[in-house]
Amino acid sequence: MAAAASVSVRFHPAARCCAGRRSRHLSAVIRAQSAPAAAAALTQDDLKRLAAVRAVEQVQSGMVLGLGTGSTAAFAVAEIGALLASGKLSGIVGVPTSKRTFEQAQSLGIPLSTLDDHPRIDLAIDGADEVVDPDLNLVKGRGGALLREKMVEAASDKFIVVVDETKLVTGLGGSGLAMPVEVVQFCWKYNQVRLQELFNEEGCEAKLRLDEGGKPYVTDNSNYIVDIYFKTPIKDALAAGKEISALEGVVEHGLFLDMATSVIIAGTDGVSVKTK
Repeated sequence: MAAAASVSVRFHPAARCCAGRRSRHLSAVIRAQSAPAAAAALTQDDLKRLAAVRAVEQVQSGMVLGLGTGSTAAFAVAEIGALLASGKLSGIVGVPTSKRTFEQAQSLGIPLSTLDDHPRIDLAIDGADEVVDPDLNLVKGRGGALLREKMVEAASDKFIVVVDETKLVTGLGGSGLAMPVEVVQFCWKYNQVRLQELFNEEGCEAKLRLDEGGKPYVTDNSNYIVDIYFKTPIKDALAAGKEISALEGVVEHGLFLDMATSVIIAGTDGVSVKTK
């Protein structure tokens, strides 16, 4: 598998001018960087917005777009809606990856469809919970939309991932945060135990995800999620994905392997683009 190529872009006057024409939000962020010390004032949301707006620059009129789920993807959806409203884009059809993305896109006037009617997608833009070089493998789904995200992004000719620099890890599972597995409600505890046993060597802990009311979190597909927390990074993500998928009752897992075509990373020093 080819290693990822990296192109770094630091902020400079010409870039600020060009990017500013695409988005009022981006202009405001970049204007704040007129002094070197101002870069430290960028919030995580500022960085997410920068990455999202850079990704939307790849969108062309007439495209069918996969619309991701999560805080970073929401900035991309908002930018697409703004460009449609201004007339800079036209003929866009969006395929949302969750009910909340559907609601956001609908409120912005983005025409929407499904994979049933548009089984081939030109470009998908989505965030990620963890990103690993050089293969651009990902952990996704902490927002609970992993099944629909994976379906839409697998159907896409290009899949652009947008993240801020905090999402970079040296190995999947290395953040110590959840790697989600969507399971059917029937005998969910049985699968929770099997998932824990599957990764005993990694010292993992498998927990049923709960909602704010303390009840089992239910996905848009009426399933549960078992979150796996690793103490050490996954040694072989490809093998791990196959073993998880082989368990009866497992619907999908949050390892997105060999799917991303590029990753846009926003940091306090600028924006970098990694491609295969």
